[in-house]
Amino acid sequence: MSKASTPVDHALFEFIARTTIQEDDLLRSLREAAAREGLPEIHIAPEQAAFLQLILRAANARTVIEVGTLGGYSAIAMARGLPANGRVITHELDPKHAAFAEQWIERSDQRGKIEVRVGNAVQTLPSLADGSADAVFLDADKPGYVTYLQHAMRLLRPGGILLADNVLADGEVSDPKATSTTALAIRRFLAAVQATVSLRSVIVPLGDGCLFGVKDE
Repeated sequence: MSKASTPVDHALFEFIARTTIQEDDLLRSLREAAAREGLPEIHIAPEQAAFLQLILRAANARTVIEVGTLGGYSAIAMARGLPANGRVITHELDPKHAAFAEQWIERSDQRGKIEVRVGNAVQTLPSLADGSADAVFLDADKPGYVTYLQHAMRLLRPGGILLADNVLADGEVSDPKATSTTALAIRRFLAAVQATVSLRSVIVPLGDGCLFGVKDE
Protein backbone atom coordinates (compact mmCIF):
# COMPACT_ATOMS: atom_id res chain seq x y z
CA MET A 1 0.00 0.00 0.00
CA SER A 2 1.36 3.44 -0.94
CA LYS A 3 0.73 6.73 0.81
CA ALA A 4 1.79 8.70 -2.28
CA SER A 5 2.21 8.18 -6.01
CA THR A 6 5.60 7.06 -7.28
CA PRO A 7 7.24 9.86 -9.34
CA VAL A 8 7.50 8.81 -12.98
CA ASP A 9 10.82 9.80 -14.53
CA HIS A 10 11.90 9.09 -18.13
CA ALA A 11 13.35 5.65 -17.36
CA LEU A 12 10.24 4.50 -15.48
CA PHE A 13 7.97 5.85 -18.20
CA GLU A 14 9.97 3.95 -20.85
CA PHE A 15 9.44 0.79 -18.78
CA ILE A 16 5.69 1.47 -18.67
CA ALA A 17 5.61 1.97 -22.44
CA ARG A 18 7.60 -1.23 -23.08
CA THR A 19 5.33 -3.33 -20.93
CA THR A 20 2.11 -1.91 -22.37
CA ILE A 21 0.30 -3.23 -25.45
CA GLN A 22 2.44 -2.19 -28.42
CA GLU A 23 1.22 -0.51 -31.59
CA ASP A 24 0.65 -2.89 -34.50
CA ASP A 25 1.90 -2.66 -38.08
CA LEU A 26 -1.13 -0.75 -39.34
CA LEU A 27 -0.98 2.00 -36.72
CA ARG A 28 2.78 2.25 -37.08
CA SER A 29 2.43 2.58 -40.86
CA LEU A 30 -0.33 5.18 -40.42
CA ARG A 31 1.88 7.24 -38.12
CA GLU A 32 4.81 7.08 -40.54
CA ALA A 33 2.63 7.94 -43.55
CA ALA A 34 1.11 10.89 -41.69
CA ALA A 35 4.60 12.26 -41.04
CA ARG A 36 5.50 11.90 -44.72
CA GLU A 37 2.30 13.73 -45.69
CA GLY A 38 3.19 16.60 -43.38
CA LEU A 39 0.43 16.07 -40.81
CA PRO A 40 1.33 17.41 -37.37
CA GLU A 41 2.99 14.69 -35.27
CA ILE A 42 0.53 15.12 -32.42
CA HIS A 43 -1.30 11.80 -32.50
CA ILE A 44 -1.73 9.92 -29.23
CA ALA A 45 1.09 7.71 -27.99
CA PRO A 46 0.79 3.92 -28.42
CA GLU A 47 0.41 3.44 -24.67
CA GLN A 48 -2.45 5.94 -24.68
CA ALA A 49 -4.08 4.00 -27.51
CA ALA A 50 -3.87 0.85 -25.38
CA PHE A 51 -5.36 2.71 -22.41
CA LEU A 52 -8.30 4.04 -24.45
CA GLN A 53 -9.02 0.60 -25.91
CA LEU A 54 -9.07 -1.06 -22.50
CA ILE A 55 -11.17 1.66 -20.85
CA LEU A 56 -13.79 1.46 -23.61
CA ARG A 57 -13.84 -2.33 -23.50
CA ALA A 58 -14.18 -2.39 -19.71
CA ALA A 59 -17.06 0.09 -19.91
CA ASN A 60 -18.83 -1.92 -22.62
CA ALA A 61 -18.95 1.26 -24.68
CA ARG A 62 -20.74 1.18 -28.03
CA THR A 63 -20.78 4.80 -29.20
CA VAL A 64 -17.75 7.08 -28.97
CA ILE A 65 -17.58 10.71 -30.10
CA GLU A 66 -14.13 12.07 -30.88
CA VAL A 67 -13.22 15.72 -31.38
CA GLY A 68 -10.01 15.92 -33.43
CA THR A 69 -9.47 13.10 -35.92
CA LEU A 70 -6.11 14.16 -37.37
CA GLY A 71 -4.90 11.03 -39.24
CA GLY A 72 -7.36 8.57 -37.72
CA TYR A 73 -4.87 6.90 -35.35
CA SER A 74 -6.95 7.30 -32.21
CA ALA A 75 -10.26 6.61 -33.97
CA ILE A 76 -8.99 3.23 -35.17
CA ALA A 77 -7.49 2.44 -31.77
CA MET A 78 -10.74 3.27 -29.96
CA ALA A 79 -12.90 1.38 -32.46
CA ARG A 80 -10.91 -1.74 -31.58
CA GLY A 81 -12.20 -1.43 -28.02
CA LEU A 82 -15.83 -1.51 -29.17
CA PRO A 83 -18.06 -4.47 -30.07
CA ALA A 84 -18.80 -5.35 -33.70
CA ASN A 85 -21.81 -3.03 -33.72
CA GLY A 86 -19.89 -0.20 -32.07
CA ARG A 87 -19.42 3.21 -33.64
CA VAL A 88 -16.89 6.03 -33.49
CA ILE A 89 -18.11 9.41 -34.77
CA THR A 90 -15.01 11.54 -35.20
CA HIS A 91 -14.96 15.26 -36.02
CA GLU A 92 -12.14 16.92 -37.98
CA LEU A 93 -11.81 20.57 -38.96
CA ASP A 94 -9.15 20.16 -41.68
CA PRO A 95 -10.42 18.49 -44.90
CA LYS A 96 -6.89 17.29 -45.76
CA HIS A 97 -6.55 15.53 -42.43
CA ALA A 98 -10.05 14.08 -42.76
CA ALA A 99 -9.30 12.69 -46.24
CA PHE A 100 -6.08 11.09 -44.99
CA ALA A 101 -7.93 9.56 -42.04
CA GLU A 102 -10.68 8.17 -44.25
CA GLN A 103 -8.12 6.47 -46.48
CA TRP A 104 -6.45 4.75 -43.56
CA ILE A 105 -9.75 3.85 -41.90
CA GLU A 106 -10.71 2.07 -45.14
CA ARG A 107 -7.45 0.10 -44.99
CA SER A 108 -8.02 -0.87 -41.38
CA ASP A 109 -9.93 -3.68 -39.70
CA GLN A 110 -12.36 -1.07 -38.29
CA ARG A 111 -13.59 0.57 -41.51
CA GLY A 112 -17.27 -0.20 -40.90
CA LYS A 113 -17.29 1.30 -37.42
CA ILE A 114 -15.89 4.82 -37.95
CA GLU A 115 -17.59 7.88 -39.42
CA VAL A 116 -15.56 11.03 -40.13
CA ARG A 117 -17.47 14.31 -40.02
CA VAL A 118 -15.70 17.31 -41.53
CA GLY A 119 -16.16 20.80 -40.14
CA ASN A 120 -15.90 22.86 -37.01
CA ALA A 121 -16.95 20.62 -34.12
CA VAL A 122 -18.74 23.54 -32.47
CA GLN A 123 -21.08 23.45 -35.47
CA THR A 124 -21.21 19.66 -36.01
CA LEU A 125 -21.61 18.43 -32.43
CA PRO A 126 -25.07 20.02 -31.90
CA SER A 127 -26.54 17.58 -34.44
CA LEU A 128 -25.88 14.68 -32.07
CA ALA A 129 -28.58 13.72 -29.58
CA ASP A 130 -28.37 14.29 -25.85
CA GLY A 131 -27.15 11.24 -23.95
CA SER A 132 -26.19 9.43 -27.14
CA ALA A 133 -22.54 8.73 -26.30
CA ASP A 134 -20.94 6.19 -24.00
CA ALA A 135 -17.64 8.09 -24.26
CA VAL A 136 -16.27 11.36 -25.60
CA PHE A 137 -12.58 11.87 -26.44
CA LEU A 138 -11.21 15.40 -26.81
CA ASP A 139 -7.98 15.85 -28.76
CA ALA A 140 -8.41 19.04 -30.76
CA ASP A 141 -7.53 22.73 -30.31
CA LYS A 142 -6.89 23.33 -26.63
CA PRO A 143 -8.58 26.77 -26.44
CA GLY A 144 -11.77 24.97 -27.51
CA TYR A 145 -11.67 22.39 -24.71
CA VAL A 146 -14.01 24.27 -22.36
CA THR A 147 -16.62 24.52 -25.10
CA TYR A 148 -16.12 20.87 -26.03
CA LEU A 149 -16.56 19.95 -22.37
CA GLN A 150 -19.98 21.59 -22.39
CA HIS A 151 -20.97 19.59 -25.46
CA ALA A 152 -19.54 16.41 -23.96
CA MET A 153 -21.59 16.70 -20.79
CA ARG A 154 -24.73 17.02 -22.89
CA LEU A 155 -23.82 14.14 -25.16
CA LEU A 156 -22.68 11.66 -22.51
CA ARG A 157 -25.19 9.27 -21.03
CA PRO A 158 -25.24 8.93 -17.24
CA GLY A 159 -22.18 6.90 -16.34
CA GLY A 160 -20.50 7.88 -19.62
CA ILE A 161 -16.76 8.49 -19.91
CA LEU A 162 -14.94 11.72 -20.71
CA LEU A 163 -11.37 11.46 -22.02
CA ALA A 164 -9.15 14.40 -22.96
CA ASP A 165 -5.57 14.41 -24.24
CA ASN A 166 -2.67 16.79 -23.52
CA VAL A 167 -3.83 17.82 -20.06
CA LEU A 168 -0.21 18.06 -18.86
CA ALA A 169 0.57 20.63 -21.59
CA ASP A 170 4.10 19.29 -22.11
CA GLY A 171 4.70 19.67 -18.39
CA GLU A 172 3.71 23.33 -18.31
CA VAL A 173 0.34 22.92 -16.64
CA SER A 174 1.83 23.03 -13.13
CA ASP A 175 4.32 25.81 -13.84
CA PRO A 176 2.85 29.19 -12.79
CA LYS A 177 5.41 30.94 -15.01
CA ALA A 178 4.24 29.10 -18.15
CA THR A 179 1.94 31.32 -20.19
CA SER A 180 1.76 29.49 -23.51
CA THR A 181 -1.62 29.29 -25.23
CA THR A 182 -1.80 25.57 -24.49
CA ALA A 183 -0.90 25.87 -20.81
CA LEU A 184 -3.46 28.63 -20.23
CA ALA A 185 -6.16 26.75 -22.14
CA ILE A 186 -5.56 23.50 -20.28
CA ARG A 187 -5.68 25.28 -16.91
CA ARG A 188 -9.04 26.79 -17.88
CA PHE A 189 -10.25 23.36 -18.98
CA LEU A 190 -9.17 21.64 -15.76
CA ALA A 191 -10.82 24.39 -13.73
CA ALA A 192 -14.02 23.87 -15.71
CA VAL A 193 -13.80 20.11 -15.13
CA GLN A 194 -13.44 20.67 -11.38
CA ALA A 195 -16.42 23.02 -11.44
CA THR A 196 -18.61 20.44 -13.20
CA VAL A 197 -20.43 18.89 -10.25
CA SER A 198 -21.72 15.90 -12.24
CA LEU A 199 -18.22 14.79 -13.31
CA ARG A 200 -15.60 12.85 -11.35
CA SER A 201 -12.13 12.75 -12.88
CA VAL A 202 -8.43 11.93 -12.52
CA ILE A 203 -5.39 12.65 -14.69
CA VAL A 204 -3.60 9.57 -16.02
CA PRO A 205 0.08 10.39 -16.78
CA LEU A 206 0.35 8.58 -20.10
CA GLY A 207 1.60 10.44 -23.17
CA ASP A 208 1.05 14.14 -22.47
CA GLY A 209 -1.55 13.31 -19.85
CA CYS A 210 -5.05 11.95 -20.32
CA LEU A 211 -8.00 13.16 -18.28
CA PHE A 212 -10.32 10.29 -17.39
CA GLY A 213 -13.71 11.30 -16.08
CA VAL A 214 -17.07 9.66 -15.42
CA LYS A 215 -20.40 11.48 -15.55
CA ASP A 216 -22.62 10.83 -12.56
CA GLU A 217 -25.40 8.28 -12.93
